[in-house]
This record gives sequence, structure tokens and C-alpha cells, in this order.
Amino acid sequence: MPKSKKRSSRAAGGRSKNVQPFSDEESSIETMSRCSSFSDVASVAEDGGEVDEEAAQEDFEFKMKGLIELTTDKSAKTRQAALEGLKVGMSSKLLSDFILEQRITLTDSIERCLKKGKSEEQCVAASLACLLCCQLGAGLECEEVFRSLAPIQRTIICDRSANTQARQACATYLGLCCFIASDDIEDLYSTMECMENVFTKQYHSENGADKCSALHIQALQSWALLLTICHTSEVKKKLDIHLNKLPRLLSCDDVNMRIAAGETLALLFELAREADADFFYEDLEPLTQTLKALATDCNKHRAKVDRRKQRSVFRDVLKAVEEGDFSSESIRFGRERMHIDSWVKRLTYSIFKELFGSGMQYHLLTNVFLRSIFELGPPLLLDKAAMEEMKISRDERHMNNSAAFKARTKARSKLRDKRADVGEF
Repeated sequence: MPKSKKRSSRAAGGRSKNVQPFSDEESSIETMSRCSSFSDVASVAEDGGEVDEEAAQEDFEFKMKGLIELTTDKSAKTRQAALEGLKVGMSSKLLSDFILEQRITLTDSIERCLKKGKSEEQCVAASLACLLCCQLGAGLECEEVFRSLAPIQRTIICDRSANTQARQACATYLGLCCFIASDDIEDLYSTMECMENVFTKQYHSENGADKCSALHIQALQSWALLLTICHTSEVKKKLDIHLNKLPRLLSCDDVNMRIAAGETLALLFELAREADADFFYEDLEPLTQTLKALATDCNKHRAKVDRRKQRSVFRDVLKAVEEGDFSSESIRFGRERMHIDSWVKRLTYSIFKELFGSGMQYHLLTNVFLRSIFELGPPLLLDKAAMEEMKISRDERHMNNSAAFKARTKARSKLRDKRADVGEF
């Protein structure tokens, strides 16, 4: 009699019982497909009512919930793709009610990714923490998020063994989170001290050269941003400490470090004149000589692009230091305009622009908290007809770009001809 076959411990089809529903590759593909669907939902909702707005919003929030769940996945690729998708969604839409409902889950996910994730995952998690604060706006909930995540970010910033990019991202977004969320002066001062401990190391490096200059730049900008919301007495203390040391960074080999130091100096002079109308800087003459040299720098050992960028910035810095002038600029969004008329406003706008990216204009139009920072008042109530008028068709945008390109080419051709004439002469 034949022996009875033993029952296989494997399930039908030769698969183990403990197999996951998706492999790493499949789950990351699934996550990325969800992330790419954000733009589809947004474009359909904007393009004219083929899809009901409420239905589109529900669909969008459903996908966001799916991405929040995927931030706890075992696969690092899946987690990172989910974080990227959440970043896209939160930077392109205002989701105050949804974020308020999901804030505890989101905070836990971000905390886990900051603690256990690798460098790329930590970078995205740090930016997502900042977007979470922006969505919540100033208030108790936002402050709770900041106090949960700030200690972890400070640890990463101060940890020399941590990845430089992760430290850089935390330095950027911790400062902005503190700017948005912190109502406690002790949190403000401790965050500023953390940034000072990082960028002041650049003072002591030889010729201002350092491998971590990108980290020091972000720490310096975050520190300068937080200084703009300090009390006048604290501003004066910081001026006494740093105003004589910052010019050392103008001799740094890294052009971005020189530019960051120059812009911070212009900001400090602006704050000093606001705090004291009779402000006088003893070493003004040597400082202006250095700034003039940088504003007219033509050293061939430096890249042409770097020289052009440096000269443009330091012409404005020189005016700010010498005369207290600022070259104002206007930013248009929808039917509104915002005037950047100070170094404080310029720094604040550039940091928020880096966070929101292409979603900056949308948030300027709709985000009450962001509008309060730039003193734009409550959002304008626009009907669908007005929104349609504000839109520019693809063909019209292409024609405008072509015309601008043609005008720019002509202007540059004339400039080249003049240079050639001068050379021949």
C-alpha cells in the first residue's frame, strides 16, 4: 500500500504563509503611482467642474490616508516614497481639517522616520514636519508637534557622526518650525543656541573653508530668521557678539557661504538701525572696502557664474550697509501683489519658498497663517469666473515665454556688441 504523502507546510502555489502582500519593488511602485495621482486630482478639480469639488477632495484625502499608512511600511523605499507623496500633497493643497484630524498619526510617523530612517528619509521627514506646522498654523496643536519633534532634530544637528545632508535638512526646517510654532521664549533661545553652535565653527576654520559649509549656511540662515522675532534687547546682545565676527566669513572659499554671510550682515545692519536710530559701527570703513571688492570681483580663478551671482548680491549688501537702502521687488500671485521691501521679508519669503516650491503662490492665496506673516490680510473670496480669468492657457504662456526669450536675446546681443567694441578700441 503506498505511503500517504505528508501535507505540505506551504500554502497553495508554493507560497509561504508569512509572505507580505507586496514586495519592496511592488509596494514602491504602488506608492509612487499614488503620489503621481495628486497632480491628476488637482488638475481635474481646477479645470472646470467635470468632477465635483467635494468628491475630488474626498478622493485626495483618501489617498493621503493611504500614504500615511505606508509611512510605517518595512520597506525603506516605500516609506520614503510615501513621505514624498505627503510632501507633494501638503505643499500643493491646504488641508487644515484633515491635518488636524491626522496630526497625531503624522507626528508619530515623522518621529519614527527621523529616529530610524536613513539620510534621504530623514531629509524628507524634516521637511514634512515643517509642512505639518504650516498646515496647522500657530496654536497649541502646532506647538505640541514642535515640542515632540524638535529634540530629535536638535540631536541630529549636533551629532557629527550623522549624515551631513540630514543635519543640513534638520537645521533648515527646525529653524522654520520654531519660527512658526514656538510661543515659548526658552524654546526660541535654545534653538538659536543650537544653530549658533553649528555656524560659529566656521569663524575658527582657516580662511573660512570647511567641508560642512552647506550645513553652516543653513544654520546661519535659520539663526538669522529666528533673530527677526527676538526682543530688541536680545537683538542688541547678538549684534555685539556676531557683528564683528561675521565679516570673517566673507573670505570663505565657498561662494554660497560668502553670499549667506553678506546677506546676514545686511539683515543685522537693518535690525540694528531699527533697534537704535543712532546706531554706529566702528569698523564700517574696512567692511565697506571688503564689500566693494566682492561687488566688483573679477578674479579668474573663480567660476564666471559664481562671480556674476556674487557681484549681484553684494551690490545690494553694500547699499544696505552704507546707506540703509533696499532694492524692493514685487511678487505677483493671482490678482494680488506682495512687495518685498526689507531684508527681513526677503529672508522669510526665500525660506518659505524653498519649503513650498511651486505651491508657494497657492498658499499665499489661501493659507491664513502664511498671509498673516506677510501682512496680506484675510484671503480674497474669488468665484469660479474670477479664478478662470486668472488662469493663463498653455499657448498664451508659451507665447509670453517666447516673447521674453526673444527680448532677452536681443538685449544680450546688444551688450555683447558693446563689449566687442570696447575690446577693439
